[in-house]
Amino acid sequence: MKNMYPKNGRVILHVDMNSFYASVEMSYDVSLKGKPLAIAGNVEERRGIIVTCSYEARKFGVKTTMPIWQAKKLCPQLVIQKPNFERYRKASLAIFDLLRQYTELVEPVSIDEGYLDISECAELGSPVEIAKSIQERIYNTMDLPCSIGIAPNKFLAKTASDMKKPMGITVLRKRDIPEKLWPLQVGEMHGIGEKTSEKLHTIGIITIKDLAHSLESQLKQLLGINGIRLKDRANGIDPRLVDPESIFEHKSIGNSTTLPHDSTNQKELLGVLEKLSGKVAARLKNKRLLGQKIGVTIRYKDRRTITRSRTVSNPVFEKKDILAGATELFMKNWNGEGIRLLGVTAHDVVEKESAFLQLDIFSFQKEAEKEPLYEAMEHLQNKYGENIIKKGLPLKNGSIGTDTSFSKDFFERSRRKGPPGGKE
Repeated sequence: MKNMYPKNGRVILHVDMNSFYASVEMSYDVSLKGKPLAIAGNVEERRGIIVTCSYEARKFGVKTTMPIWQAKKLCPQLVIQKPNFERYRKASLAIFDLLRQYTELVEPVSIDEGYLDISECAELGSPVEIAKSIQERIYNTMDLPCSIGIAPNKFLAKTASDMKKPMGITVLRKRDIPEKLWPLQVGEMHGIGEKTSEKLHTIGIITIKDLAHSLESQLKQLLGINGIRLKDRANGIDPRLVDPESIFEHKSIGNSTTLPHDSTNQKELLGVLEKLSGKVAARLKNKRLLGQKIGVTIRYKDRRTITRSRTVSNPVFEKKDILAGATELFMKNWNGEGIRLLGVTAHDVVEKESAFLQLDIFSFQKEAEKEPLYEAMEHLQNKYGENIIKKGLPLKNGSIGTDTSFSKDFFERSRRKGPPGGKE
C-alpha cells in the first residue's frame, strides 16, 4: 500500500460538500428529495435572492444570487425555503469531526469544504479508498453528498474536486495537467476572477496553458507577485501545507504615527486617520490581503493607550472602507483629551484569492440586505447593457450578524471538540 504514496511528496484531499444547504434541508426533510429546492432570503418577497439551490433546480438554470422572481420564471415548481443557520452549523461540525478520524491534518477553509493531508495514512488504504470511505460515511451517516479531489497539493486537489459533481472522486496528478488543465480558459482556473482574467487577456493569455508558459516579467508587471504565484499553479506548483491551525492565526497589518504635538482638533485627527487608512490599504493591496477586522489605537498625552476593534461584515481592502471603520471606532472611543499617537490596523487578514463571495450562512444576511441594490443594478443592466456596471472583488462574509469572527466562533467551537475520533 505504501507504494501508492509518494516517498517525498504529499497526498492531499479536498472535500467539498455538494449544494450544502439544500442538501442539509433534504436530509432533514426527505420529502424534498428530488425536487428543485432553493434556499433564499425574503421568501415572501419577489426581490429576495437565491442563496443556494439543489442540482435539480440548477438544471432549470436557477443560480446563486438570482432574484426569486427570475428563478420562479425559469422553474415554476421551485420549492423555496429560508435558511436554518444552526442546522448547517451542526452538520458542518459533524463533518469535520468525521474527517479528523482519518488524520489530524485537517484544515477547514469554509463551513462546507476543507483539506486533508493523508500522506501518512497508508495503513488506512489507498488514497482513492480513503476518499471513497469518507464520501460513503458522510453520505450514509448524514445523508449528505460531497465531491473529493485527490492530488499532490492544495491547488490541484481543489481543482480536482470541482471536476465531477455531485458525488465525484477525481485524481489529478501533475502529469495530467497538460491534458486536463491547460486547455481550459484561464478564467476557469481556481484563484482567477473575472477582473484578473480580463487583465491576462490584454497580454495574450487566454488559456491556462498560455499562463503556464508566460513570461514571469510580464506577469509580475501586470499582477505583481501574485502573477508568479498563478503561473506556478498553472504548472501544478503549490507549496502550501495543510495547516489545521491556519484558521486561528491572527495576522494583522497596521500603521501608526506620533503626532508632532498633542492634539484635540477633531478635523486634524480625522485627517491623520485618513492617511493611516490609506497606508494600510496600500500594504494590503501589495500583499493581496484583506482584513476581517478593523482596529484603532489611541494614545493620550499622559501615555494612556487604548485599542478598540470590530469585525466587519465583509473583508476589506479599500481605503474608504478601512477609514469608515476606523473613524467610527475613533469617534465612539475618543474622550476628547489631547492625543499623542494614532494607529489603524487591519486584523485577521486573509488572502484575497480565498476571500471570494460564497453565499453561505456567513454572508447570507448581509447579502439579503443588498437586495434593493441588486434590483437597481439589474434595472440599469437591462436598460443600458450588462457592461454598464462592473463588479469589484466579490468577498466572503465573516460573521452572522454578530461581532464574532468566523475563525473565533465557528472553528473555535470545532477545535474544542477534541482530537481525531472524538476522544477527549
